[in-house]
Parts: sequence; C-alpha cells; structure tokens
Amino acid sequence: MPTQQTAGGFESMMPYLVFGLYIMMLLILGFAGWRKFQRSRRGEEDYYLAGRSQGWIVSSLTIMATFFSSFALLGVPGTTYREGVVFALFALNVPIGGAVIYAFGAKIARIGRARNFVTPADMLADYYGSRHAMRLLVALIGFLFVVPYVIVQLRAGGMLAEQLFGFQNAFEIGTIVLAITATLYIIVGGMRSVGYADVVQGLLLIMGMLLGGATIVWRLGGPEAFFEQVSQLPASSLSSPGTTGFWAPAMLMTAAAFGALGSLIQPAQWMRFYAASSTRTLRRSAIIFTVVLTSCYIFGVMLVGLGGQVQYPLQYLPDGGVAAHADVGAFDQILIVIVKNNLPAMLGLFGAFLAGMIMIAIMAAAMSTADANVHAFSAIFTRDIYQRYVAPRSTEQERVWVGRIVIFFSIVFSLFLVFLSRNNPQFTPIQMLTNMALLGIAFSTQLLPATVDMLYIHRGSRQGATAGMIVGVIVVFLSSPFGNMIFGGISSTMVGVATDYAKIIDRGALGLIANLTVFVLISFFTSRPPLGKIAEYVALSRGRRKGEPVTASTMQEVR
Repeated sequence: MPTQQTAGGFESMMPYLVFGLYIMMLLILGFAGWRKFQRSRRGEEDYYLAGRSQGWIVSSLTIMATFFSSFALLGVPGTTYREGVVFALFALNVPIGGAVIYAFGAKIARIGRARNFVTPADMLADYYGSRHAMRLLVALIGFLFVVPYVIVQLRAGGMLAEQLFGFQNAFEIGTIVLAITATLYIIVGGMRSVGYADVVQGLLLIMGMLLGGATIVWRLGGPEAFFEQVSQLPASSLSSPGTTGFWAPAMLMTAAAFGALGSLIQPAQWMRFYAASSTRTLRRSAIIFTVVLTSCYIFGVMLVGLGGQVQYPLQYLPDGGVAAHADVGAFDQILIVIVKNNLPAMLGLFGAFLAGMIMIAIMAAAMSTADANVHAFSAIFTRDIYQRYVAPRSTEQERVWVGRIVIFFSIVFSLFLVFLSRNNPQFTPIQMLTNMALLGIAFSTQLLPATVDMLYIHRGSRQGATAGMIVGVIVVFLSSPFGNMIFGGISSTMVGVATDYAKIIDRGALGLIANLTVFVLISFFTSRPPLGKIAEYVALSRGRRKGEPVTASTMQEVR
C-alpha cells in the first residue's frame, strides 16, 4: 500500500514535472539563440532570417512545426471525430504543401538571397514596382493571418494547461506562462531561437500525433479490431458529406488545397524559405515534409478521430444537430481525453508520463506556430511599416528593438482576445479551433495569384495584383463570422452572397476566385512590369548570381 501511494503521488506530480522541463528547455534554447545572435554581425538579417544559414534538419522541422499547429493535434482529430471518415481526406493538404515548398521555396529563396529581401512584401512590391499600396496590402494580409493563428495557438495552450493540471484558473495561468515563455525566447534570439525551439517542438509534434493514433488502436484491440469497430459507425460518419453535412466534396477539396497553399505562402513560411542555406536544403525539406507529415496524419490524428467516435459515440440532438459525448465535452478535446483516459490505465506510471508528453506535444504544436507567426509579424511591421513610413533613417539595431516591442504587444493583444472569448460565451468566432485556423489561411491565400504570376507566368500588372488582393480580402472577411457580426444585421446583399457561397466551397477559395478574376481583367488593360525586371527575376529564380548580366535568351523568353 505505501508503494501505491508513493506511485500515485508521483503520478499526480508528473504533469508539473513534464511541463516544467518543457518550459526550461524552451528558455535554454532561447538563450542559445541569443548567444548565436550576439556573436553574429549581420544584425537585422540574423534576427529575422538566422543569417540565411539554416540547414536541412532545422529547415525541415521548423517548416513542419509552423505548418502543423494545434490545429493538427486538436482541430483535425476533433473535426474527424465530429464528421467521420470524410475529413480523413483532408490529409491531401500535406503532399500539396510539399509541392508548394518544392516549387515555390527554391525560387523565393534564390531571389530573396540575391536581393536581400526579408519579408514577402519586399519581393512582391519590388517586382510589381509598387512603392506603397502593395507593400501595405501584403503587410495587412500578414496581420490578418497572424492574429487568428496566434489566438488559436494561445487558446489551445490554455486548453491543454486546463486538462493537464485541472485546478481552478489553470487555463488562464497556463496561457500566460506559455505566452511569457514564447515572448522571452523570441525577443532575445529571433529566428535562431525560434528555429532551435522548433526542432525540438517538431519532434514532439511528430511523436504526439503517432502516439495518439497508436493509443486508440491499442485501446480498441489492435488494427483489425479497430477497423472492424470503425466500420460499424453510423452511415453519416462513413460517407460524404459527413455527420453535419458540411464537408461536401467541393468544400473538402478546396479546403485541403487552399489550406496547404495558404499555409505555405503566409509570411512565416515565406521567411523560412529566405532563411534556408540553399535551394537543395529546401528541396530536401519538401520531401521530408511530405513523407513524415502525411504519415502522421494518416497513422496518427485521423485514427484518433475515428476511434474516438467508437469509444465516445456522438450525441445526436432532437434538432438534428450533433454534440460530443459528455465525457469529451468539446470536439477539439478528443485527443486529450483519449490519452488521459487510456494511457495511464494501460501502462500505469509510464502511461501517465506518455500522456503528459502528448499534452506537451500539443503545446509544442501551438507554441511553434505562435512563435513563428509573431516573429514574422514583427519583421513585417518593422520592415514594411516602421522603416518605410515612420523612421526611414533608423539603424538596424533600432529596428531590431522596435521588432521586439511589436512581439510583446502582439502577444498581449492576442491574450486579450483569448480571454475575451473565454469569459464571453457570446463572442463565438474563435470558439472552434478549426474555423479560426482556416480563416487565417483564407486571408493568406490571397497572396497566391500575385506570387504565381511573379514566379512563373509574368503577365500580371501592378494594378491587377493590387486590386485582386483587395477584392479577395474583402470577400474572405465578408464570408467570415466577423463579417456577419458587423454587416449581417443590415441585410447586405454582398454579405449574403459571400456567406452562401462559403457554405459550398472554402472561403479562401471563394476569395481566390474573386481575386483572380479581378487580377486577370485589370491586368489585361494595364501594363505588366518592365521586361528588364521580369527577365531579372526569371534569371535570379534559376540561380543567376547577383551582378551577372541577364542573357539575351532570357530577355527573348519573357517578351
């Protein structure tokens, strides 16, 4: 009996031990990044891009960690739990994402290195010859992506702290501790600290996804018994459009495709392309990204969602709606509930340790995305706003400090919105992690037409690219919960149309259609960038060194 009591006491302390080790690890990595930054003489470039020297291991894991946020470990299994097999096809977004890294990353990295670009706006504004409008617009899109995504990650971190510790105000305390930790290591070391932290957090994320899938398969009796029980789920959970009828083929395919596209041309990922040591590094990263994360999706979190329906059946409501099982509470909690309720029972003290590690893996997924996006927004504000319009003669050291201040206030603002949603149940737009994550991606997707034209097509104009982005952002906003909150009461026809179509296809795709239509029409009647500029970008994207003349064949090709 004394032995059992001791084990029980140690088991109750396990969450605090694992959480404490995790926080300590992040702070140590932040200090390591700060030491490296202090020894570097590259200033702003080192702070925001790690001196453009990240190797394939760091690049692979930081791209993965930024791409797979708490959405992957909470939102994806939660949506699969609610909707059934149909949402498992969302895993298609990973190979699409790998193709984006391979096709776009190398070109962006080559051009960025040759011209010393730091933000997406640096490149797009330079190519299209826009002094103000496009730079400000790309900065706005960066902001509209970052805010929802950071809110999602901090909210997820609080949810995890609440589940991990269970005491009163654990959500608030956990969220604040994670926010303070992220603020410290981002501020002191910049991209180097973020990259070091993402290596460990990326490995934790991979472990958490696969271990979650293994837990539910084991709990249900092994692979054969697992799939036998899944095959007996209600018909709506085994077919399209899923339990709620939302995930029709068009919605699912557009969400998967544009979710990947938007996630990998958003500012933080774009800056990771700049930071890679070579194009070979990025191509290796693309292959690793595709193989590893597709496996994590299929053999990890998707199994959690499907097995969760077996162990904790959905509750079908009289009004036709559906709710999570009472023991689960909220759909996004299914992975947490499965590991907490099964691993300690199956493996005792070691199971409790593994359950704590999976919880930390979810926190790592949240932190790795939050730190990357806050850091990217700091670069956007400092380079695209402060340096251009507030203090054109500022020094690099001054801009680094301004960036640190931006990081601090960005996290404080995000915390405010998280606590607002927590304490005000009527503030619903950020209650469901999947919805908020897809909204941020929908905004960043509006960079796609201009990016594809700049890298491959070379037929668009500055006016067309700018107008297309504006229209795309407006359509996404109007079809979002925030658009309904602001304009729904005045029966705006435009809002109604946008909202109706957003029920058929992903709102990012809806905005993209409007964006592309305007882009093509206006570009047809206006002039594209000068041939010399286009030829220079084509040559740089193919590996021409800075200062080398553009060949006559390249000039002829772009005519």
